[in-house]
Amino acid sequence: MLCVVENIEDSKMARDIIDGILKFQFVNPQITFGNLVSWIASGAMIFGGIVPYIPQYLEIKRTDNADGFSTYVCLALLVANTLRILFWFGHPFELPLLLQSIIMIATMMAMLQLCTRVNILHDISTKKKRFVDFDRKHFWQWSHFVDYCFFMGTFSLVCGFITFLFSGNSIYVEALGFMAVFTEAMLGVPQFYRNYQNKSTHGMSVKMVLCWLSGDTFKTGYFMVNKAPVQFWVCGMLQISIDIAILLQVCYYGDKPYKKIQRAVPTTPTAEHIS
Repeated sequence: MLCVVENIEDSKMARDIIDGILKFQFVNPQITFGNLVSWIASGAMIFGGIVPYIPQYLEIKRTDNADGFSTYVCLALLVANTLRILFWFGHPFELPLLLQSIIMIATMMAMLQLCTRVNILHDISTKKKRFVDFDRKHFWQWSHFVDYCFFMGTFSLVCGFITFLFSGNSIYVEALGFMAVFTEAMLGVPQFYRNYQNKSTHGMSVKMVLCWLSGDTFKTGYFMVNKAPVQFWVCGMLQISIDIAILLQVCYYGDKPYKKIQRAVPTTPTAEHIS
């Protein structure tokens, strides 16, 4: 009788072990196609945003000339991603989006460091522009990289302190998230306005705009599928609209060089005229 009881208990234990193994396999699935696609999408979301700026970085480094790149692009992305990180503390969202912001900030700081180093080589002015001068005419046109670091550090500390004070206010948190994505969504507006002024898209990289469009389309779809906060995908659609508007300018204006307005240069009287 005791042997029968032991056999029953052994069989129950064996079934429990088998059930546990099956349950473990169900809860912890092996690498599947769905998981692989999800991981690739997350990786593309994290690192895809910096791809358009890699060729620009290499071009500036190769030519030692940063005239074709506006550092205000860096300003917009630095502000937008700093606000997005602060928004995460009040309204946590997908981890890949948080990592994307951190990597984008590092990328823009690297772009600023390179542009500052290149620009100072061609700066013949003896007076250097500094952040501590508080001169609005020279805002974001400083001569040293440390001034950009100082400004971003100050901006982050001030915004972080305000966010700490109002972290329990849902209106403030949602407004912070909207400002983050809206600032980033407006990234293409300066380029659109410049094309309108010049009546030409000459000198603008069409590949860059196409890269913006593909990235913004993927990003907006990612926001919708992963049910990100509404601010994210609404401003994503706004970015797509601006990208398409710039591409329409390419079709309308073409690649013809724009006409520069020649200003009359005052001449000094020569000795012949004086006599």
